Amino acid sequence: MEFFLLQAGNVNDASNYLPIALQLLFAVGLIGLMVFGSNALGPKRKTADKLENFESGIEQQGNARQPISIKYFLVAILFVLFDVEVIFFYPYAVNFRELGWEGFAAVAGFVGLFLAGFIYIWKKGALKWEE
Repeated sequence: MEFFLLQAGNVNDASNYLPIALQLLFAVGLIGLMVFGSNALGPKRKTADKLENFESGIEQQGNARQPISIKYFLVAILFVLFDVEVIFFYPYAVNFRELGWEGFAAVAGFVGLFLAGFIYIWKKGALKWEE
């Protein structure tokens, strides 16, 4: 009990963050040492085969700088957005008994907003590939 009373005055003292700062400094230093060390000590044999672009064993055809439809990126971003939203269902599924009807109402509101966003992007035509 006496130990906690002694520490109560300096809870937000800057010295409490010293171990975290030292660990961060050590991690950054170790990473820098490994990157620059491997560059300095590693072999440097540049041949024509090593400098050539690797295309998974498939012969290159055409230019890699061809424009890609924005629909591809839009669908990818929407997938990430809705995938992250689905992650929020897990805590409710684990604690649904403790949350009761209030938790159910909160999740129902979340699902309503989720579906409203989905219907909005569907109506805007964000999921149509042909055009």
